Order: sequence, then C-alpha cells, then structure tokens
Amino acid sequence: MIFAGLEYFIYMLIALLVAIDVHECSHAWVANQLGDPTAKNAGRLSLNPMAHLDPLGTLFLLILGLGWGKPVPVDASRLRPGPKVGMALVGMGGPGANFLTAALFSIPLRLRLVPFMPHRIVGFPFSWGMLLSWIIWFNLILAIFNLIPFSPLDGSRLLEVFLPSRWFKFVARYERYALILLLLLILAERFVHTGILVRIIFPPAEFLWWKFTNLTPPFPWRYL
Repeated sequence: MIFAGLEYFIYMLIALLVAIDVHECSHAWVANQLGDPTAKNAGRLSLNPMAHLDPLGTLFLLILGLGWGKPVPVDASRLRPGPKVGMALVGMGGPGANFLTAALFSIPLRLRLVPFMPHRIVGFPFSWGMLLSWIIWFNLILAIFNLIPFSPLDGSRLLEVFLPSRWFKFVARYERYALILLLLLILAERFVHTGILVRIIFPPAEFLWWKFTNLTPPFPWRYL
C-alpha cells in the first residue's frame, strides 16, 4: 500500500508539472508572438517548471485536485490586436496547449504502444500507461477548469471580448477579489462536497479522455 500510494503520487506530480508548464509557457509564447515580451523578459517563456509553479496553486492541486500556476505577466496595451482581443488570445493559449498535449500523449495509449501493467524500476513498481493517463487527465482538467468564464480564469478573457469597455475595466479592477471567491469555491468543493466544479469539469474531461485514448471506463484515477 505504501508503494502504491507513492506510485500514484509520482504519477500525479509529473503530470502536474507537465500540465502547468505547458499551460503557462504557452501564455508567455502567445503574448510574445502578439508583441508583448513582458513574460519573455521575466523568464516565463520557458519549459522549466520552476519558472511557472505557484506555491499555493501547486498545494491546492496536489491536495484538492484543482489549482493553478504562477500568473504570466502581460502588458495588454502592447498586444497587437488590442487589449481585449489580445488578452483573449493569450488566455486561450494555455488551455489550447493543454488540449494539444493531451492529444499527443494519448497517441501511445490509443495505439496500445505502452503497457498499463507495472514493471519494476530500481525495485519500484512503475506503469508507463498509468503515467500517460495521468498526464492526459491533468492537462484536460487544467484546460477545462481554466475555460470556465469566471475571472481570473482564462475563460473570462474570452468573455471580456464581448463586454463593453466600462465592464472590461471593472472586471480587471476587481479581479483579485474574484480570485478569493474562486478559492472559496474550490475549498467548498473539497470540504463541503458541493459537487459544482466536479459536475462542470469531469464530464467533458472524461469524454475527451475516452475519445483521445479509446480506452473504456473505469478510468485509472477512479482506483485512488
């Protein structure tokens, strides 16, 4: 049981690092492509996970199953399409990269190129199939969670494109308070078992995981 728990923790940790790394680096890459090098100059245009990990967000993700990376600094005024459209494109870069990563990592599973049966590495049971499953799962979870149109999640950037300018400025001004509300919602999900976020995120994530891998339920993480 100790080995099993440690095994799953390693899967989750690697998957977490991959998902957050890809997500935040893609925000920086899109911003740089659109004319704002702020994130690049801050060292965020990097695949080094240490450049993107937020201590509180990482702790939330490991303990509660939902979290975030360190926000990527963006100067919206320097984005070529303009602040609203530019921020929407930067925002969609993260979830888009997570979906692409999930699709790429699903190819070996879909083609049955890697086994789920664990084998021992230095005396430790390890399954490449389970590792890939967790990487796909975390990328899907992070992408769908961030597409929720609630500030400061990436989905709110897309919603703000359709907001009048005065509402856009209002949302930007009070974004920090929305983050507090989001944290409370995550905590309520975990400890009060509201089921709100689970009902929003899990159905599309499980559907896409099945479509990408062509593996039928029960899903590997259900055994935790």
